[in-house]
Amino acid sequence: MHIHILGVCGTFMGGIALLAREAGHRVTGCDSNVYPPMSTQLVAQGIDLVEGYDAEQLALKPDMWVVGNAVSRGNPLLEAILANSLPYVSGPQWLADAILRGRWVLAVAGTHGKTTTTSMLAWILEEAGLNPSFLVGGVPTGFGISARLTDSPFFVIEADEYDTAFCDKRSKFVHYRPRTVVLNNLEFDHADIFHDLAAIETQFHHLVRTLPGNGLIVANATEDALKRVLQRGCWTPVEWFNSAVDWSITESAGGGFDVFQAGRRVGCAESFDLPGVHNRANALAALLAARHVGVPIASGLKALTTFRGVRRRLEVRGVERGVTVIDDFAHHPTAIRATLEALCQSNPDSRLLAVLEPRSNTMKLGVMAAQLPASLNLAAQVFCYSRNLGWNVAEALAPLGRKAAVFDEIEQLIAAVAVEARTGDRIVVMSNGGFEGVHECLLQALRAR
Repeated sequence: MHIHILGVCGTFMGGIALLAREAGHRVTGCDSNVYPPMSTQLVAQGIDLVEGYDAEQLALKPDMWVVGNAVSRGNPLLEAILANSLPYVSGPQWLADAILRGRWVLAVAGTHGKTTTTSMLAWILEEAGLNPSFLVGGVPTGFGISARLTDSPFFVIEADEYDTAFCDKRSKFVHYRPRTVVLNNLEFDHADIFHDLAAIETQFHHLVRTLPGNGLIVANATEDALKRVLQRGCWTPVEWFNSAVDWSITESAGGGFDVFQAGRRVGCAESFDLPGVHNRANALAALLAARHVGVPIASGLKALTTFRGVRRRLEVRGVERGVTVIDDFAHHPTAIRATLEALCQSNPDSRLLAVLEPRSNTMKLGVMAAQLPASLNLAAQVFCYSRNLGWNVAEALAPLGRKAAVFDEIEQLIAAVAVEARTGDRIVVMSNGGFEGVHECLLQALRAR
């Protein structure tokens, strides 16, 4: 079958393309931004790409058009598909029908930590010899790819609450029909889609309603929103983590951690590369999900000692003149705060310079503006890129005083950071986009200083 994917260079749809190719389909695709690293990953797999959404692509005559959620009404190719009554389907629906049906799906949902937890879970299953298929919203370092298809019955997927497509405004994850679900946390986000937190809780309960009685929910006991979701109705066993009466975790000497069940120590990871309380919680959630498919806690802990993280999650991009440049995907105030806390805990004697691009749809709307100063207060200096924002960033960051600076021009931001940085500092760049290649530009500026 020939499949043509609209929005193919997005992380999720790019993963769909890779899975479809591995399933034996001929795959082509188009996007308004065809650029590396996704474009090179797709081309390397034999997937032909088209720049833009011109209606002339109808001449490709695929058997099915798969539409990503970045494509909306008014898009010329989509309008041509609809006008000609051509067969189309959303990415999540195609995935559910063509790939996931009949598999044991392990899904990781939540506002934060989905990519890291999904990657940990896939790695634990891999090290246990279960050879899982997976689709992750990032690139796990140990695998080097964001998606793969195997003959294993197990499929690990990052379960996003974002909407499905122009024709289906339910969250993506309701299509996956998982047996094992991790509910990491739940906060307000995606303000371009959801009116409030209650609206997101409703979508999470839609997910809960799809779970079988012989499944498992692994849920964060510190999250009141998740408790409200399950109080609406739950037909599946629940194991709580971050709970003294269920499952918990504490840091141990040497950078590892201990796992406890009902206060009883049941295992230890002798080492663990990822800093921060949030990453230890992610690890515990992954351990419990893997346990549901038969991986003992001890085996999962051993696997986590060799887990090397995910690209763009506290990823060191380079060191110049004693200054380390780190890339992180944090773009919500809670995630920003967790990133800075993790870095401070890992090296409290090193100054942190935070470089932030408020790029997500929620951030662009200014919904989280009031929460930004508190999330950034652990940084010694804050540099914020404000181009294309419809709200006053300088005013929002005013509580930080002289430690915050706002820039409309990327060149000015880079120059200011390079002047401020000194040996021993760490520069953490936080954005959910490419940020105009600022990471390499900062390294070049430090090198030339």
